[in-house]
Amino acid sequence: MSGERTVANAVETKPYVIFKLGDKEFGVDVMNIKEIAKITTITRVPHSADFIEGVTNHRGSLVTVINLRKRFGLEPKEIDADSRIIIAGFEDNPVGMLVDAAEVLMISVTDIDATAKNVTAEISKEYQMGVGKIENRQIILLDLKQVLAKEEG
Repeated sequence: MSGERTVANAVETKPYVIFKLGDKEFGVDVMNIKEIAKITTITRVPHSADFIEGVTNHRGSLVTVINLRKRFGLEPKEIDADSRIIIAGFEDNPVGMLVDAAEVLMISVTDIDATAKNVTAEISKEYQMGVGKIENRQIILLDLKQVLAKEEG
């Protein structure tokens, strides 16, 4: 019996921040994430890109908030009690990502298929790094740098 436990512990897992946009689930490496925050006041910024929701004051710092639904061209949704802002550290500038819901989960490295690019046609394949599987859930793993870096009008 103790042999089974050793094998189970030998499987490497990595923490990911898993978030929902509609009926799809996405994940980003937790190492790039500072915090998952509840929604506070977001102030619209005139003449900013369509996917930029605005800015918010987070712990005394001004954080730009990107609406990932708009970023990925998905249907807009009203902010509700489950909505979260995922604060990512990006090039020393915190950036917030508005999502429908978020949690942190461990994914076994053996359950990550890096070759499964372009899993969903709705999301540009340049954002996708692969697919993680947890039980019966498929989580599209994103390249956070690509999601946050690319400027779109």
